[in-house]
This record gives sequence, C-alpha cells and structure tokens, in this order.
Amino acid sequence: MTRTRISTFTVDLAATFALAMVVFGPMTGLQLNGFSFIANWQRPLVLAVVVTLGRLAFKLAWGSEWGQRWMARKQGKALDTPKAIGRRNQLWMVALGFVLTIAPFAFEANSYLTKAVILALIYVLLGLGLNIVVGLAGLLDLGYVAFYAVGAYFLALGYQYWGIGFWTALVLSPILAAALGGLLAFPVLRTHGDYLAIVTLGFGEIIRLILTNWVDFTGGPNGASAPGPTFFGMEFSRIAKYGGTPFHEAIGQPYNPNMKFLFLYVVLLVVVGLMVFVVDRLRKMPMGRAWEALREDEIACRSLGINHIAVKLSAFMMGAMTGGIAGVFFASYQGFVNPTSFTFFESALILAILVLGGLGSITGVIIAAFVLTLVPELLRDFADYRILVFGLLMILMMIWRPRGLISAKRPIIELSGS
Repeated sequence: MTRTRISTFTVDLAATFALAMVVFGPMTGLQLNGFSFIANWQRPLVLAVVVTLGRLAFKLAWGSEWGQRWMARKQGKALDTPKAIGRRNQLWMVALGFVLTIAPFAFEANSYLTKAVILALIYVLLGLGLNIVVGLAGLLDLGYVAFYAVGAYFLALGYQYWGIGFWTALVLSPILAAALGGLLAFPVLRTHGDYLAIVTLGFGEIIRLILTNWVDFTGGPNGASAPGPTFFGMEFSRIAKYGGTPFHEAIGQPYNPNMKFLFLYVVLLVVVGLMVFVVDRLRKMPMGRAWEALREDEIACRSLGINHIAVKLSAFMMGAMTGGIAGVFFASYQGFVNPTSFTFFESALILAILVLGGLGSITGVIIAAFVLTLVPELLRDFADYRILVFGLLMILMMIWRPRGLISAKRPIIELSGS
C-alpha cells in the first residue's frame, strides 16, 4: 500500500469516527436531568469506535482479492432479470400458511406471543395494500397510514354513534377507505415522484390532525374505545358488554382471556390468506399488467392506449381497501384507538417492509412484516439500540440485496447475440 493510499485510508477512518460522534453524541451522550443536561461521552465513544472498526473491516474486505471477485460477479449480474415465479416459492407459501395455522394451538398458553403474531399479520395486510400502490403501480405513497386510521376509527366511532359491530365494520370499512383513496387519487393524477410523495404525506397528516382536533366527534387525543369481535352474538369477555352472551358460558368452559386473541388470529389469518390470493391473481390479470406498465414507464403506458387515470385510481382504491380492513383488526385487537397510533412513522415502517421484502413481492412482504414486527419485540432488552439495529439492517440490505429479500419475479426475454 502506497503512502498516498495510507493517507487517504487514515483520513477516511478519521472522518468516519468524527461523523459517528456527531450522530451518536447528542442522542446517547447527553442525558436530561430536570432543566439541565448530564454529559456521558462513554457510550458515543464506544459506538463511534465500533463504527470505525466496522468501516476498517469493510474497506479491507472491499480491497481484498475476494472483495474484487465479489464486485465483478455482482456487476455482471446487475442487469439480470429474475425468472418467473416457480413451484418452489409456492411450496414455501403453503408451508408458511400451515405453520401459521397451527400456531394458535402452540401459543394458547402465551397471550404475549399471540398478540405479537396478530400485530405481525396486521402489518402483513398493510404491506400487501401498500405493495399494490408502490410495488406494482410505482406510486410513492407516504400517507398510507390515513386509510389505516379510517378503518380503525370507523369501528370505534361507528359503534359509539351508530352501534356498528366488528363484522359490519369489516364489510363497510374497505368501501369507505376505497372511496377516500379515490378522493385522494384525483388531486395527484398529474403528480409524479417527489411531488406525489409530498401530496400523500400531507394527506396523511391532514387525517391525523382532524382526528386530533375534532374533539367533539373523535375524542381528540383521548381517543375512543373499540368493541371486540363476536361470534354469532357471543362475546369473548368475562361479562357481556354489548348485550350478547359470554363465549365461555355458552360452551360451558372456564373463562380464558386469551380466547379473544385466538379468535382474532384465526379470522385475521383467513383474511390475509384471501388477500394474498386476490393480490396474486390481480397481478396476472389485465389490471395488474396495467399497474406494472404504469410503474415501468407512464408515457409508454399511455401511448399503448391504457387509461392511466383509471389505472391510478384502481391502484389507490385497492390499496386503501386493504388498509381499511387492517385498521378494523387493529382497533378490535387493541380495544382503543387514538391519533398517536397513526403517525408518519407508521407509513415509513410499512414502506420499510416493502423495501426490505422486495417491491412487488408478496412473499417478501410477508417475511419482512414478521421480521420488522417480531424482532423489535425480541430486542426489548436492548431498547436503546433497536433503532440503530434497524438502520444497520436497512443499510446492509441496500448493499447486498438492493431489490429486497425476495425480489419481484418478472419474465425474461433473452435476445440472441449478434
């Protein structure tokens, strides 16, 4: 290694250390004590050293013979298009469905695990809905959490003012969310890229602010309670709250507080399975092909005679329907909703699920939703570093798997060499 390269290498490591201190210093080195701060620089120093050593190892591996071979291999495959979906992935989906089906019996004695998996399945629904808008149609939507909030508040406020229960909300909320999605799509028909993202971000914040400030109707920051699910009029509570009969009394068994979550789990699993089937079929239909054509090149799509307005409207409305359904499950699962559950961070998390799993990939979205919801639960003992681990995971994904864990499958057209 020449003297010039050693100097450049040293400067790079010094810059890495300084940048790490700038990032981690204010976050981990300052502790609030009343109206003053207590400086504790040991933690940011350790983190900066770890980052610098990681950068050193990365640079050494990158410059080695193995790293050069790996780069050459990746560059050679950069323009390859993945082959069409095969039977192996379908078998994996069947196996995953079987495991999730028997999971409630394994989790029957552990309410915490059951709730965690329910939350993961709710994010699977949200990921599938946003996958239609972003992954298939190529429309960057940063306000998707608005449809999620509409479904949740429809159940809570619908029961409070009109006596609407879980099953009625499950049928009507996707219709309301789809109408709202169509209403959003009209102003953004002529916007693209960053402008589309800004408009949808503003839409999501408008919905959140309405829910926060319309205190007389929505309850404002105090939120609103939501009813639980029922099964032929039987309620999953110790004492009937909505005029029905407790489920445990009807079947002559002792009360099990986990029964409500097991029932929600089974219903949610069926709905997720149906949504996976519907989205997969839509991809192969003319509507799905039109979404993909719009994503690849809108000008070429319009030149082929495809009505881009109808395509955009259908994508927004289908994605919004799925978000509304997920909102109903979330409200019934939590029993309470308030605006803090529907912030921009939720939209960013759902978008991260798409990026991690692979834009347009159904299997990837399912896997990523479980990873990004269950892993934080497992890392609760390292709560101070969960966001750091999350960021590192996304950076590594962008380096080694830029198309996601399971990239979207497209047919290959091979041209013979001249």
